[in-house]
Amino acid sequence: MAATREQRIMNLLSMAQRARRIVSGAFAVEQALKAGRADLLIMAEDTAEESRKKFLTLADKYKVPYLEALDRDMLGSCLGKDYRAAAALTDAGFAAQLKKLMEEP
Repeated sequence: MAATREQRIMNLLSMAQRARRIVSGAFAVEQALKAGRADLLIMAEDTAEESRKKFLTLADKYKVPYLEALDRDMLGSCLGKDYRAAAALTDAGFAAQLKKLMEEP
């Protein structure tokens, strides 16, 4: 049985977490963006509007691509945390793989 795209995204993010190539939580993501360590910003689809604006502004300012995937509970779950509104991949390989997964139908 083929895994759904959503499940493959969760698996990839879980691998990135185990490899310590992803940061999550508002403060950690903001620091990664400002320090130039973030290769890709991931926002949960149900992120609050105020938080969404803040992260999009930072991503645009520091020229970091972003995408929306999963919901807050699922994003946090695959990272071994409580719910998370945002995460940042700090590895170009994981970022490229996630972008590729997001383009699949």
